Amino acid sequence: MEVAPGVYGMGHRAGLRAYLSGYSRAYLLDTGETGLILIDALGDADARLVLEQIRRLGRRVEDLKHILLTHAHRSHLMGLARLKLLSGATVHSHEWEADLIEARRTAHPVAPRPIRPLRLQTMRLGLALGAKHPPCRVDEYLDEGRSVGPLKVIHTPGHTPGHVVFYWPERRALFTGDNVATWPQFGVGWPGFQLDDRQFRASLRHMVDSVRSMANHNPPVAVIAVSHGEPVTKGATERLDSLVEAAMTGEGTG
Repeated sequence: MEVAPGVYGMGHRAGLRAYLSGYSRAYLLDTGETGLILIDALGDADARLVLEQIRRLGRRVEDLKHILLTHAHRSHLMGLARLKLLSGATVHSHEWEADLIEARRTAHPVAPRPIRPLRLQTMRLGLALGAKHPPCRVDEYLDEGRSVGPLKVIHTPGHTPGHVVFYWPERRALFTGDNVATWPQFGVGWPGFQLDDRQFRASLRHMVDSVRSMANHNPPVAVIAVSHGEPVTKGATERLDSLVEAAMTGEGTG
């Protein structure tokens, strides 16, 4: 699924695997000189969907040069080790997520309080009972303001301490990680899944302000490439602004 020029979204759209990963999404970017860049690695250890997308583009797995991770939750990590083995790509994450990705530490549990809608509660139980991700070494750290090819890095802690998002100014594409979701509904993250809710909301404002400062076009966002659910491709800037403003006043869903 091409969601913007050179930006391809991947993820299971139906079935138990899709449900247990929260309809997670990864994005393969054909950036030209930088080669192929992958954002997140989905919830399947065989990396089948990513490998199929690479083949559909007429490319080889060795053309995958960089794998960027928004954060270290299993639904975005399962295919990482296999893709690293097959491609030799450089693996990037924030330093505060690296020990989780390398399986030197287990992730902090999310808050145990009941959450709505109910399917998020049952999905959280499924994630807790699921298999652990295959560990993989992180090669380089992602810091605020750094670039990887055309992508700009924005540090947005709150969901996890080292959560990052990416912005491609020329494509007006914002890869929000778990800061924004469209499954099971459009909202700021998932209720009850943030490690630090106040920090999370501050990061939403920082994300929007950073994008506007880097934008080459107006409106600055044409695609909201979420990590759970379908990407937003219509009215993206207006919908994002409205969502974040609601979150600042305590009316958002995150």
